[in-house]
Amino acid sequence: MAQVFRIACVLALIAGLSAGARNDAWTVIGPGGGGAQFFPAVSPHDPNFVIESSDMTGSYLTRDGGKSWRMINLRGVPLFFVFDPSDAKTLYAQTIGLWRSRDAGTTWELVAPDPTDVTGISAIDDHGDEEIQTAGGSGSVVALAVDPKDSHRLFAVFSARGRQSLRRSDDWGRSWAVVEGEIPARSNRLYIDPESRAVYIVGADRVAVLAGGSMHAGAAAGVTFVDAAAGFPGHGAKPVIYGAARSAVYVSRDGGASWVRTAPAQRLQAIATSLHHPEVAYVSFGSPGLGVAKTTDFGATWSYPWKETAKKAANVDDGWVSARFGPGWGENPLSLAVAPGNADICYATDLGRTLRSLDGGATWTAAYTRRGPNGDWTTTGLDVTTNYGVHFDPFDAKHVFISYTDIGLFGSDDGGSSWHSSTVDGVPRDWVNTTYWVAFDPDVRGRMWAVMSGTHDLPRPKMWRRTSPSSYKGGVVRSDDGGRTWRAMTAGMPQTAATHILLDARSKADARVLYVAGFGKGVFRSSDGGKTWQARNAGLPGPEPFAWRLAQDRDGVLYVILARRSDDGSIGTDRDGFLYRSRNSGESWEKVPLPAGVNGPNGLAIDAADPKRLYLAAWRRNVPQAAGGGGGYVSADAGATWRQTLSKDQHVYDVTAGGGALYACGFESSAWRSTDGGETWRRIRGFNFKWGHRVIPDPRDASMIFVTTFGGSVWHGPAVGDARAAEDIVTPVAGFSH
Repeated sequence: MAQVFRIACVLALIAGLSAGARNDAWTVIGPGGGGAQFFPAVSPHDPNFVIESSDMTGSYLTRDGGKSWRMINLRGVPLFFVFDPSDAKTLYAQTIGLWRSRDAGTTWELVAPDPTDVTGISAIDDHGDEEIQTAGGSGSVVALAVDPKDSHRLFAVFSARGRQSLRRSDDWGRSWAVVEGEIPARSNRLYIDPESRAVYIVGADRVAVLAGGSMHAGAAAGVTFVDAAAGFPGHGAKPVIYGAARSAVYVSRDGGASWVRTAPAQRLQAIATSLHHPEVAYVSFGSPGLGVAKTTDFGATWSYPWKETAKKAANVDDGWVSARFGPGWGENPLSLAVAPGNADICYATDLGRTLRSLDGGATWTAAYTRRGPNGDWTTTGLDVTTNYGVHFDPFDAKHVFISYTDIGLFGSDDGGSSWHSSTVDGVPRDWVNTTYWVAFDPDVRGRMWAVMSGTHDLPRPKMWRRTSPSSYKGGVVRSDDGGRTWRAMTAGMPQTAATHILLDARSKADARVLYVAGFGKGVFRSSDGGKTWQARNAGLPGPEPFAWRLAQDRDGVLYVILARRSDDGSIGTDRDGFLYRSRNSGESWEKVPLPAGVNGPNGLAIDAADPKRLYLAAWRRNVPQAAGGGGGYVSADAGATWRQTLSKDQHVYDVTAGGGALYACGFESSAWRSTDGGETWRRIRGFNFKWGHRVIPDPRDASMIFVTTFGGSVWHGPAVGDARAAEDIVTPVAGFSH
């Protein structure tokens, strides 16, 4: 009873924060959207039931037509969704495996590979991308269809060792048999005729048909499709198939036997039709202008209900993205979906938004955000944004900032209920993309500093593999009016991807000492509040030290983490990551030994009561062995020796402290809590986003925490977790350990 009361109290506390609906005591906060969204699918049973994916591993489900969304996490980036045409509660999703939900998306079970064949789940590469390990290696599913007259009969295109095959299951996916016959190259769409039950396999340029027990190929369209869609007119007619190439749409009204070319626009990206009204189709175009074209006569003619150039279209109400960055920021839709039973309902997703039309494209409205009464924006639960910190004004608990990638710094004046862009005035244009960190002056109201850059997602290797840090733009900005206006503070500091700023609280307000980590440029120090800067790199390895994060103990001793500059699994080279310490305000640096086998330090926390006690977050090397040098480590002697105390998570992004506890978080769908100085760790139940960043204790309530993420905005929930939280994955061998 006490636990039920506590959860009720937690829910009441977070009710004031803007968030999407979830099945537990967690919420996701922010302005909504902000990252790429893909593959919307509309239920054939209820047009208000929609599910879609993102490139940041989250899936998003709405039961109210996009007014609110719940994030679902299935251990990887979703590739497609399929609804069972006979059972309104059953749907499928493909990520690292094929999953099925039998309760309308609340929980998910593994279908393929067979759970009894699973030997483990590996997470090796830099992003911790996971693979299901099996005894035999069955391949992955790239397309799926459910028989409209028998839910237990499934057809799937499997890809294994570079080869594709069509397989059939008559027992709900427990076993699969290969269907004889050649299928088109790069097959990625399956459709089953609800009348004849013929199976249509759509490939890169043609369609194959499985009917009467035999397979036969249709005509080649002569181009490569970037997207395809099909619908069934009924009354014995063949399906209508649309194939979108970059510069034209190809239409087949005879199930792929022949094609007719039509050219509504250029730079076509996505196409969709209504399953039961295939005379209607929508296609995304990027030239001239951008938007969506529509046909109501099988492609014979086209209209342009959504068309924008540099000017926002009057019939497109897309939320905050166009108002802040212009209509071209999200580009033309990456994916489209039309309701199977109502061709007037269309969803469009792009690099930052999900838009919905209920009137055949005449108007489009944002489904990822909604405007608050103060004119600011709040998420509907559809969040696809990377972020680093939640920053509270020491003079006003309702004045909050989130430091984001791609959309920059966002602020809230109502404690997180709604958000607005905070990089509008004074931030150099090529710095706007990413804010990595914020520091407030503890004694001067309104004074704050932020480090910003045009280079996002550091320290991930994808950012520096092909681009030298010497070309990165960014630096320090300062505000004296609480983030409303800014000015760059660059004297003595070259352009750099500034990734962290640390304020020495012992310094005086009129001579504030600041330290900045410049990725590829090292450490900088200012003793005049940021007016001038001096490099402080004596003792650091050169010529491009990947200075990533800073820490300072109560006595003023500084630490800097230099990110690893290799991605090949090697160790013991000059491309290792390092931990350095300075006892003289950065005038000189000394190397601190890392734990054996570790060369990917990523975060450091210092015990407030004992400066010799250090907590290290480490990122595993890209090696096949189970022990790759990742996890959480503790030192009781200022880094002379280390002990590993957290090994279940090998991609730990950061370790933080607050409220009498330690926290760790990383890229393996987990956040962790320790109440014994890092000696033991317990997973925080309910948080399951694949790519976590860091836990930040809520300064307003010691029982609550924020968790920043790499692509899932900011989570807010109970510090001890929600013991009643239902996990998304219910297959034990594929679920999350506690």
